[in-house]
This record gives sequence, C-alpha cells and structure tokens, in this order.
Amino acid sequence: MITKRIIPCLDVRDGRVVKGTRFLGLRDVASPVELAALYSDQGADELVFYDITASSDGRKIFTEILRETASRVFIPLTVGGGISTIEDFDRVLKCGADKVSVNSGALRDPELISQAAKKYGSQCVVLSVDAKRVDGQFRVFSKGGREDTSLDALEWIRKGVGLGAGEIVLNSIDTDGVKKGFDLEMLEAVCAAVQVPVIASGGAGSMEDFEILFKTLPGVDAGLAASIFHFGQIRIPDLKQFLDEKGINMRIEKRDEDGFAG
Repeated sequence: MITKRIIPCLDVRDGRVVKGTRFLGLRDVASPVELAALYSDQGADELVFYDITASSDGRKIFTEILRETASRVFIPLTVGGGISTIEDFDRVLKCGADKVSVNSGALRDPELISQAAKKYGSQCVVLSVDAKRVDGQFRVFSKGGREDTSLDALEWIRKGVGLGAGEIVLNSIDTDGVKKGFDLEMLEAVCAAVQVPVIASGGAGSMEDFEILFKTLPGVDAGLAASIFHFGQIRIPDLKQFLDEKGINMRIEKRDEDGFAG
C-alpha cells in the first residue's frame, strides 16, 4: 500500500513566511529557513516553498533564501513562484529544489511544461492550480489568486498532464485558510480527470480533516497545509500517528517526546 504524504507549505513574501485566508489578509509567521528545518526534523514527507509574489511582481524567485532553506532540509523540496522559463527551472534546481512548481508561467506558455518535462523528466514538473468556483464552474486563477483566467480548471489540468506534468497541486481558493476541511468536491473531480498524483491544498483545520480526505478520496496522494502547522495547532508527528492509528498508511520514524527524529 502506498503511503500518504503530509506536506507543509511555506508561502514566502519578502523573505518571510506569511499566511492568510482565501489568499488575502496575509500575516507574518516566521523565517522560512527556521520553519523548513523544523518541519524536516519533525518528519514531514516533503516541503513546498512558494515565493507567492514573484509572478505578480514580475520578478524572479529569491535564490539566496531558497538556497539557505534547501540546505537545511533533508526531504524532497518543491519550489515555485515566478517560474516562466527553462532557465528558471535550472536556476531553482541548482539552488537545491527536487521539483519545480509552475502556475502563472505555464498559463502564459503551456509549452513550458513539455519543455521542462523533456529536459528534467515529468517527475520534476509540478503543475500548481489555484481554482475557485465561478458561476458553477471550477475556474483557474493566476498571479497568486488575483486574476481570473476564465479557464476551466479540469480542462487545464488535463492539458497540463498531457503536456508532461507529473504531479498536480490543487489549491482551492474557496477553502484556503478557512480550516473547515479540504475541498472534497473539487478534488474528486480532479482525481477523476487525471492519473498522476494529486496533492490536496486548502482547508485543513484538524487531524480529522486529513482522515476524511484520505478515506473519502483514496486517489489523493498527499495533504498539504500551512497555518495549522505554522501556528502550532497540529504537530506533524502527532498527525501522522493519528492517521496511522486510523488505518491510513504513513511513513513514521522513531521520535523523542518532542517529536524529533532520534
């Protein structure tokens, strides 16, 4: 049985981790370097690092803080934000990323997906999709959730996978930061549309939300969350132990009483 993954997400703005609700009202949280090291030590399966204003600001991702963050973690690291060319892929991978997440850049030039997949392999290319309900349709938004593209999210995801994306991160704007559970309806539609791994993002507020996610939608490979981990509501070792006891296959290491690998 394939183990499910727990993935903390670092939304980084101006060199600091921030978090808001439905992509708005961002609050300062911590240093991405310190937080990444903590999550790596606590047994997170992977880590996602998003420079959330790189695309909207029209600039490249901050490489210095990314390089420092990558040096502190010993788990797979996915990096996104301002990725619009093959050169951006190369630069981020050389900073220590294992996978590269594309969003607005791929919307502007879908061939970026196929070019990157051919050069680095599909397993390196993650298509991140910010989606929201508009007039009964799952609609794709770009530039950090600020711009409605008018694209149907399911059609865009199918196209992205067809071009070579090896993994999908579905960020539901409707449930982001609300802490009332993952967007099961939207996730179910995505899982039915493609055969690549799907990561659920947006809405986690309790351990039970992860249990419901994995038991309701076995096709979802991972649960991604931010604020519940950042603000200490849930500790990753406790969550993984809880899910394991509920019959959900998790990767669990031996840990001390503080939750660190021993």
